[in-house]
Amino acid sequence: MELKTISIENPEELNFILGHSHFIKTVEDIHEAITCTVPDAKFGLAFCEASMECLVRYSGTNEELIELAKKNAFELSAGHTFIIFMKDMFPINILNTIKNVPEVARIHCATANPVQVIVAQTELGRGILGVIDGFSSKGIETGDDIEKRKGFLRMIGYKL
Repeated sequence: MELKTISIENPEELNFILGHSHFIKTVEDIHEAITCTVPDAKFGLAFCEASMECLVRYSGTNEELIELAKKNAFELSAGHTFIIFMKDMFPINILNTIKNVPEVARIHCATANPVQVIVAQTELGRGILGVIDGFSSKGIETGDDIEKRKGFLRMIGYKL
């Protein structure tokens, strides 16, 4: 077995969701779930098929995001992995919807941070062991940090 670290290419620091599923109809079901939850959603989705042709299957509403998803999915080439890149929305808008898609088995991360994916390569194929999402902690928040966090959440409309 060989371990690899694969960095997710995300030049615009877009939000994305990386997950694991179990069936080829994942592409259509995730696409429908997103557009039913956020009707004007701008996203690109790619899915690594794990049997038969073993192709990267894809869908979405934005060509740029579709291309980014396809490129990252192919770089990962880990069976039944999917990745969704999005614009003008956040993972929090669709995360529970994605988790409730019957084929979805796991969410590895939902972030706009730099991400490295730890992948195991065997003679059979590749699998995701885990992700490194962002950076290590630098300290513990202070009272001022708490106020800044609360102010930020209110500024972006997530709290009253």
